[in-house]
Amino acid sequence: MISTAESRYNQWVREHYRFLLRSAWALTGSRALAEDVVQDCFTSAWRFRHQLREAAMARAWLFQIMRRHAFRHLAPSAHLVSDDEALDQHPAPSPSALDDRLDVVKALARIAPIHREVLVLYYFDDMPTAQMAEALDIAPGTVLSRLSRARDALKAALEQAAPAPAPETASVIPLRPTPLRPTRYQGLK
Repeated sequence: MISTAESRYNQWVREHYRFLLRSAWALTGSRALAEDVVQDCFTSAWRFRHQLREAAMARAWLFQIMRRHAFRHLAPSAHLVSDDEALDQHPAPSPSALDDRLDVVKALARIAPIHREVLVLYYFDDMPTAQMAEALDIAPGTVLSRLSRARDALKAALEQAAPAPAPETASVIPLRPTPLRPTRYQGLK
């Protein structure tokens, strides 16, 4: 079977669309914007397909293109907020698991994009550090350093979002209910 450029392009889309969409969503904080970014990525990839050196590196190459488009779409002063209504198409096993997932996505939206991207690539896309280094165009040691800083940033964002524990006096239940004070309207029946 003869492999045309169009069939190779269609194969890229089938193999890498979901990965790129998840990554773009994590970078931008918006599913709609992520879809635009991924479409722009594939448009650029088609136009510059001759620049791909090795077919095995297509995922990393496409990620680089997507990353550039994501940063172009983001305004420097834009505050990233995640799409709460469309976080995941799979139903959560319990309300507490959904709350935990929402907390993590909201915390990811509050950390710097440089940290967000390494966490998404490593934990959500299971990308090895060597491939992450290629995709991000940085040294493998820098990937590990960013991962460490990103974990610390995510932990701080999660702790910041966690509600403060109530004071101990607020959890004390009186032994006797306190009587209601009569109001002036109770005697007017």
